[in-house]
Amino acid sequence: MGKNSFGWFVRDDLPDPNSAPELFDGILLRRVMAFVIDVVIMMILIVIASVLLGILGVLTLGIAWLGYFILAPAVGIGYYTLTLGSPVRATLGMQAMDIVLTPTRRAPLEGWLAILHPIVGWVSITIFTPFILLVGLFTGRRQLLHDLVVGTLMVRRSPMVRMWQSEANNYEERGST
Repeated sequence: MGKNSFGWFVRDDLPDPNSAPELFDGILLRRVMAFVIDVVIMMILIVIASVLLGILGVLTLGIAWLGYFILAPAVGIGYYTLTLGSPVRATLGMQAMDIVLTPTRRAPLEGWLAILHPIVGWVSITIFTPFILLVGLFTGRRQLLHDLVVGTLMVRRSPMVRMWQSEANNYEERGST
């Protein structure tokens, strides 16, 4: 295992911007646009859930209105967990911008990692906005602060799929000989 700029251990098989620059082409702009798309989607979900909570609150004589206190965090965490924890490993905004989230520390991107990534991301955005984008300008793989802390990497999906297919073909050729 290699080390990142903080000295933390990361996988040796991670894509490198020098050997595969197409995976990192415009990744920071794509991440910002994906974030905007995701925020719009979450706002729509929050409005729908607010209406449902309002109706449910009338039916329960106001008890369900206590759900408003946790509505936004619950929608955000649920949205990110369901999309990042899926086999696609991308939110709807990330899919639209052709990017995918990849773990850097030999752990699958599921469960707690899918929950932890957006929570650490939102906390860092809240505290350091817009400085978290500056971190991406100085890291070789264009990782933001929360990517380094959680151990994830964003790459473009379509070139990565081609890379996975070529690796699978090379593996099959080696296995058949």
